Amino acid sequence: MKLTGKAWKFGDDVNTDEIIPARYLNVSDAFELAAHCMEDIDPDFMKKISKGDIIVADKNFGCGSSREHAPLAIKTAGISCVIAKSFARIFYRNSINIGLPILECAEAASKISEGDQIEIDLSSGTIINLTKKETYKSHPFPEFMQKIISAGGLMNYVTQRD
Repeated sequence: MKLTGKAWKFGDDVNTDEIIPARYLNVSDAFELAAHCMEDIDPDFMKKISKGDIIVADKNFGCGSSREHAPLAIKTAGISCVIAKSFARIFYRNSINIGLPILECAEAASKISEGDQIEIDLSSGTIINLTKKETYKSHPFPEFMQKIISAGGLMNYVTQRD
């Protein structure tokens, strides 16, 4: 699966309360959650992004509470992938479960600038910075995890297998 989009940069320790503020956790509609994605870090984030764009962050992205609301808000907002130096483990697992592709790649996270056009090949873990004409390598997910992401999440994957 190939993804292409514009990079939006964030720093270290972006927590789940910053991804989707706690005041919206009583909302069950994914599109309403998405409308508030990243608003405490960048109030205009949802006005600036386009479908397919990519979040690029430093270390420990998604730290904080274990809520699935955070990766769900990102995915429903139209972000196609998150690249970071590292992810909080529960955010990592929740992302896979809801079908949000994430890649750990310190080199890409360091070298990609906001606004760069990025192309990602999820099957090989290759990240191409089209703006800077650089290629970075991440470890691709194992095949079964790629199938979960392609299915749109764990529940869809399980349903399709029956």
